[in-house]
Amino acid sequence: MTKDVAQIALTTRQLTLAYERSTIISDLNLAIPDGKITVLVGPNGCGKSTLLKGLGRLLKPKSGVVYLESTSIFKLPTKTVAKQMGLLPQGPTAPEGLTVKELVAQGRYPHQSWLQQWSEEDERQVSAALEITTLTSLADRPVDSLSGGQRQRAWIAMTLAQDTQILLLDEPTTFLDLAHQIEVLDLLYDLNQHEGRTIVMVLHELNQACRYGDRIIAMKSGQIHAQGSPKEVMTEAMVKEVFGLDCLIVDDPVAGTPLCIPIGRKVAVGTNP
Repeated sequence: MTKDVAQIALTTRQLTLAYERSTIISDLNLAIPDGKITVLVGPNGCGKSTLLKGLGRLLKPKSGVVYLESTSIFKLPTKTVAKQMGLLPQGPTAPEGLTVKELVAQGRYPHQSWLQQWSEEDERQVSAALEITTLTSLADRPVDSLSGGQRQRAWIAMTLAQDTQILLLDEPTTFLDLAHQIEVLDLLYDLNQHEGRTIVMVLHELNQACRYGDRIIAMKSGQIHAQGSPKEVMTEAMVKEVFGLDCLIVDDPVAGTPLCIPIGRKVAVGTNP
């Protein structure tokens, strides 16, 4: 395998994804770099979640191929994929009465077999995931008794316990207040920086996407409108074309990344509020 191929974690070739007769994504070619944070942005209904499902093998392509490294993902055994890639879909649900620890332990399923039952490593991974997401004190609570933010962190903990090299996360900051949003994004950043995890996530908040993403993919109507570094992608023209929104792009005074300032009807450029 050449060095260039080794640096690509996921690839799509002429990927078409559909729900029954409704095609959402058509003939998409995409390469997800290994060891980087890639953020998908775009308006509601543009295909971000559908693409993530296709990458994670939750949605079988109508045509085209998804490659995990150099192998078609649908030709690999389910457990093999699950040991390499964890997926947190949008709005997951847990069985009634399942505790937080029991949910997080589900992330260890790919590592189980009739020869390999629950191990010290499984226990260590679950405990670490609970600690990282600050849920240790809630481990015995039923998931359905948690607040929306706590529940979201429990699902993230389950994905972390799976201990995969690739993480696919569909709006991981949903239901979280601002402080917990930053905690989760900092956690994902640390996993990327210190453990080399490849992370692909959908975010709605453009400024967080720019601050945390190495690569931004802006989608519109099931196609890639722009992709590249935050500075390359996050332009006033892109925001207008993709989101239909006028804005100013300035440098974030803290991170130095692009900062999108929306312009609404209340305050026009050059006027006082």
